[in-house]
Amino acid sequence: MALVKDNILLQLVRGSLGGQLTIYERNGQIIMAKKRGPSNKKPTKKQLEARYKLRVAAAYAKVILQDPELKDYYKSKAGPGQNAYNMAVKDAYRSPEVQNIVFEETTVVVRAKDEFRVAEVQVKVFDAAGVLQERGMAVLGRNGVDWYYKAVVLPAGGKVIVVVVDLPGNETVREVRLE
Repeated sequence: MALVKDNILLQLVRGSLGGQLTIYERNGQIIMAKKRGPSNKKPTKKQLEARYKLRVAAAYAKVILQDPELKDYYKSKAGPGQNAYNMAVKDAYRSPEVQNIVFEETTVVVRAKDEFRVAEVQVKVFDAAGVLQERGMAVLGRNGVDWYYKAVVLPAGGKVIVVVVDLPGNETVREVRLE
């Protein structure tokens, strides 16, 4: 790969030359690189999964960008050389993260993070026998990271399941045993 500087001949040239070189522009720089061809290797299972996930993320981005508010939101998150579509694909490709779950008496505090936005946090409380006692939506705290759910009771020997959902609908599930 070579960066082209101050060459009048290549200022307007883009594309492939003779099946040998490719000339393209990225972030205002002209780049000359060896032309790549298709791989002869069979894709691995992980590669196929990543391709499928990217196809789903691209489909999400195309649909979601028809909403002017969401398009503006993703555009505001874009950096140099990026656009709203890139950001929407990136958001749909990655799932939210549950960083911590803490119990303060009967309040479940969930610290959830997503590169863009966590849309909702659902909390389910089960007793020791595995019977659902209650469930509901947590409320976002003032710090913008912690979500709070006030449970009626947190039964000893039971468990709490937390489901964190981001804007594209990706879910992360975390289970915590109660002592």
